[in-house]
Amino acid sequence: MAFGVIIIGDEILSGRRSDKHLPKIIELLGTRGLALDWAEYVGDDPARITATLKRSFASGDIVFSTGGIGATPDDHTRQCAAAALGVPLVLHPDAEAAISERIRDMHTGADPIDFNSHENQHRFQMGTFPEGCEIIPNGYNKIPGFSIREHHFVPGFPVMAWPMIEWVLDTKYAHLHHQMPHAEKSLLVFELPESTLTPLMERIEHDFPGVRVFSLPSVGDTERGGVYARRHIDLGVKGEPEAVAAAFVKLREGVHLLGGDIVEPPEPVKIQSAAPRR
Repeated sequence: MAFGVIIIGDEILSGRRSDKHLPKIIELLGTRGLALDWAEYVGDDPARITATLKRSFASGDIVFSTGGIGATPDDHTRQCAAAALGVPLVLHPDAEAAISERIRDMHTGADPIDFNSHENQHRFQMGTFPEGCEIIPNGYNKIPGFSIREHHFVPGFPVMAWPMIEWVLDTKYAHLHHQMPHAEKSLLVFELPESTLTPLMERIEHDFPGVRVFSLPSVGDTERGGVYARRHIDLGVKGEPEAVAAAFVKLREGVHLLGGDIVEPPEPVKIQSAAPRR
């Protein structure tokens, strides 16, 4: 199953805040033998959010959405998810219980808690989710996220969102962890343009079904220094380990026949185990 992420918020697109979710989600998936297939950034525009969610709900992918699930005027994600599915927003009973517990935790006065006060009713709005969803527990402040149709909606705050995403991955998708063994191996190619390497790349993918070839040109990385400081192409293969090993031999031979200057990068081969995660 494909994994996607939708990162919502004007503050990301305007540059007021830098996105930290994308690299972290890639990391959380990678440690479980999974990979991210796509990502989208969307501002706080209800029509655009709704259209994006309609498309992603129709995809059948597993999708994480960050941001916009609060109850302030610039939070639209809950409403847009309901609109995309054509269902109403309802106060989820488990969310109501969790928010009530949060209200009790915050209460400091001697007077009884008035759950019908304007402030507390506003808090309960954060538990109104599309009808038919399940909640995602939030260990940080107990205000939950929600899941529906393989879509999982969490706050924009990393301190809340990342543990919630981990909970979803380990609770709902543990059966997918490390199901596909994966390896990646590359070499640095100097003195050859991509146009010269393209036929070789096409031949490798044709001869080794399931292996994908990647080509990452660089004008030179002075920060890393050494061989990376020269103009080069990071050329490699990824996929099933045995196929990758065989394809890499052919890739290296092909580059040598084309007259390329080859240096194998010092990083180890990346292999994800197929063993179940305990």
